[in-house]
Amino acid sequence: MSETTVPRPTSLPARLVRLYGGLALYGTGIGLQIESGLGNDPWDVFHQGLAIRAGVTIGTIIIAVGALVMLLWIPLKQKPGLGTISNVVFLGLFADAAIAILPTPTHLVVQSSYVALGVVSIALATVLYIGAGLGPGPRDGIMTGLVRLGLSVRLSRFLIEATVLAAGWLLGGMVGIGTLVFALAIGPLTQMFTRWFPLT
Repeated sequence: MSETTVPRPTSLPARLVRLYGGLALYGTGIGLQIESGLGNDPWDVFHQGLAIRAGVTIGTIIIAVGALVMLLWIPLKQKPGLGTISNVVFLGLFADAAIAILPTPTHLVVQSSYVALGVVSIALATVLYIGAGLGPGPRDGIMTGLVRLGLSVRLSRFLIEATVLAAGWLLGGMVGIGTLVFALAIGPLTQMFTRWFPLT
């Protein structure tokens, strides 16, 4: 292990800090991408589209969709953990808080910075909360469940994200350059952060 690697926490308090710190950072990343106005990640295109149609905050939709997605865990034989329940409850709250606090940029340079910071935040947050070892998020669980049924990780993720992206776009969610940046950068960035914050 290199000197810069942060070992995976073993004590419950340290794991909880990593879990909730990761969820807070993830919510901030969502807020940054939405406030940028340049396009969201696929799931948040879907969340935003539903929020527009329902006339509620995107955080409310994130919570509701997370809870409904967990119903799909039943046929996929997935078991939730504390991290799963916390993701459902808190991610939407953190996202709404970030959107309320962050100023909406009007200059392209600032908008682009929001996208970059948002994608980096989500990549690091993913490593942090999954690395806490307290259970995957509800949306992550669909992918792992499909993998258990025999699909590859790549195909599972593609099918899920293509579906929610198309549905979200039809509902009015924001698709743009930020969506493309997220799709291209999230994998490499997440992999990079695992060097410092290992998942196992």
